[in-house]
Amino acid sequence: MNTSSSTIGVERVRSFCCYRLDPTHDRRWADFVDRHPRSSVFHTPDWLRALRRTYGYEPTVFTTSPPTGPLRNGLVFCRINSWLTGSRLVSLPFSDHCDPLYDSQEDLDFLIRYLQSTVEQENWRYLEVRQVNGSQSIVPKDALLAATYRLHVLDLRPNLDEVLRRLDKDSVQRRIRHAELAGMSERCGRSDDLLKEFYGLFVITRGRHHLPPAPYAWFRNLVQCLDEALEIRVAYKDETPISAILTLRFKDVLYYKYGCSIARFNRFGAMPWLLWRAIVSGKSMGATEFDMGRTEEENVGLLTFKNHWVPQPRRLVYWRFPDTPSPNTVNGWKLRMAKHVFSSMPDGLRVIAGRLIYPHIG
Repeated sequence: MNTSSSTIGVERVRSFCCYRLDPTHDRRWADFVDRHPRSSVFHTPDWLRALRRTYGYEPTVFTTSPPTGPLRNGLVFCRINSWLTGSRLVSLPFSDHCDPLYDSQEDLDFLIRYLQSTVEQENWRYLEVRQVNGSQSIVPKDALLAATYRLHVLDLRPNLDEVLRRLDKDSVQRRIRHAELAGMSERCGRSDDLLKEFYGLFVITRGRHHLPPAPYAWFRNLVQCLDEALEIRVAYKDETPISAILTLRFKDVLYYKYGCSIARFNRFGAMPWLLWRAIVSGKSMGATEFDMGRTEEENVGLLTFKNHWVPQPRRLVYWRFPDTPSPNTVNGWKLRMAKHVFSSMPDGLRVIAGRLIYPHIG
């Protein structure tokens, strides 16, 4: 068994000791993630490998479990070293959520205290944790509530007819039927051609929002690292690609991670149709939940769209210690200025800007 762990054990409390391990090489992490009930696709070694390949982030797990035994807990972070936005520990960059995995509150309390001292001793600007239904029980007293989001998770346990019946009749059911009547066609898989079509639509969509796209290498590395756990679906109208989604699968959960479209074709209902096609496929492979990803509370349009699928979303809480404002916060005048700059750029320049900027904003 490969257990490339090292003791960082100056601090001991009631026989506790903290260890670090590389989750992409220590086989215990993959086994632990597979069996823990709160784990997600974002905890997996494959997801962490894609982050490291694309952005150079080093993934690290902090645990109270010694190298010679099975893991009982773990908090996974990426170390981000940026000359532009500072050095920090984030759990995890470009990931909607990443709950701490633990069973004992005592273990977790120790790990949080240890991480607080590590941030100070190693001169990190801060550490950030991204929780589903964030519990105050793990938040340090002097932590900052960095952001809150909504997480829409659709229950796929009922039969398909019942799942469809629960969706909004006008905004979802009717649009799915309209797409079918409009003669949409679909291709799905992980081929280079599909990835290029997806990315072309993704660049257009980000440009519509006056923002740079994530690097093409990020999606290529996701395809290579996650392999069969990833699927791209592209919708065509008369052989023209007009909408696309990228989904992930882990255990019994299907994840909608990215979506994009050409706005003038939205009247055909291709996006709801693609999502429904993904649900049908996922359910046939045993999925019991459809995670539709995080949504900013101020993004009224996207929030309304997802509310038609899941009327009562969960809450995502991002907290940061110490209470330092994020160097990559994009709101207020900074966001308006950035959008103004990006709005005047051609797509090619926005793609280059994305390659340069994204490693610093995880």
